[in-house]
Amino acid sequence: MIPSWRWFGPKDPISLREIRQAGVTGIVTALHHIPCGELWTVEEISARKRLVEWDEQRNRPTGLCWSVTESLPVHESIKTRTGDWRRRMDIYLQSVRNLAAVGVTTICYNFMPVLDWTRTDLEMEFADGSSVLHCDWPSIVAFDVFILRRPGAEGCYSADELSAGRRRFEQLDEAGRKHLSDTILLGLPGTVDDLTPEQFLEMLARYQGIDAERLRGNLIAFLTEVVPLCDQLGMRMAIHPDDPPRDIFGLPRILSTPDDVQRLIDAVPSRANGLTLCTGSFGGRADNNVAGIAERFADRVHFAHLRNVSATPDDTGRSFCESGHLEGRVDMARVMSAVMAEEDRRRAAGMAEPGIPVRPDHGRLLDCDRQRGCYPGYSYAGRLLGLAELRGLEAGLRASRGGAAHAR
Repeated sequence: MIPSWRWFGPKDPISLREIRQAGVTGIVTALHHIPCGELWTVEEISARKRLVEWDEQRNRPTGLCWSVTESLPVHESIKTRTGDWRRRMDIYLQSVRNLAAVGVTTICYNFMPVLDWTRTDLEMEFADGSSVLHCDWPSIVAFDVFILRRPGAEGCYSADELSAGRRRFEQLDEAGRKHLSDTILLGLPGTVDDLTPEQFLEMLARYQGIDAERLRGNLIAFLTEVVPLCDQLGMRMAIHPDDPPRDIFGLPRILSTPDDVQRLIDAVPSRANGLTLCTGSFGGRADNNVAGIAERFADRVHFAHLRNVSATPDDTGRSFCESGHLEGRVDMARVMSAVMAEEDRRRAAGMAEPGIPVRPDHGRLLDCDRQRGCYPGYSYAGRLLGLAELRGLEAGLRASRGGAAHAR
């Protein structure tokens, strides 16, 4: 595997030097300062690539490579195919060309409406004092039905879910309800800014009449234009699964299960149409066999986010929290074996780039990082711990099979 790390650019509190010292060779980054839907120019891409790969102070290579763009975000007008979607589409295609011109050939993206990953608590505390991200489904219902008061929200939930949501709402005071709203509506760099409830309702209204089939059709239409260009340029598109992997706030989610992945591959069969294997996102559903997904679609995995999740008890069975990378419901050893086997297959086939960029994701927040101002889920020590566990797992699996402990 290519040990990789998500870096949010010059404003990231974690430096490239620290990342290199963690044993990383691949940087996963994006031009977060450019608003979603605007052009990434060759000049801006080249400047970021040089920043990652060349140490100006010491006048030497950093030892790092910009391995994956995460993300080149898809504008909401493209997802809905409304408004100025054609102009935004043309901009997206040109940004792909510009990335190719600079040699950044793997693009991670998602097609989740309005929100990226959604959590209800950014600091759920473990017994050892570290904290993790938590998605509590009763809190999702409480926000949707009783705080946001989205029109028609009650019809999206079962009686048990509504009862659990009401109890959660009644447990919160005004400050707690505002904190829950702020947490759910937290934006991700380069996608959307933090939203107010009013802005969120406006954005949800854009999806009136867009069900799962229509959204899937819009995704296929998007890829029908992007993938042939990628084939020409030697680029790879790697779609990120939904997080959480189910409909939320009345919005359809269309990449939550292995059947969803298969439908997308069948619709756009080019190998350039690939997958970001996010084990934590798929692991948010108890009925997803994540290791089985890794094995089934290994030849389409262009990038991997390896993290683990554990169920948290509630009355709905849909809540989960992040856990240690080698703990939780995902069989990480089997997933790693699938990644390694696919790399070996690509190497034997003589493929130019057999290694798969793999990054630790959503690390625990440890005390040593609490004053750093890291984005939730993206602490230094927590991801460093996760990366060490993943690299150790890879080395152990290779050694147990009689091979070299490390392979690139």
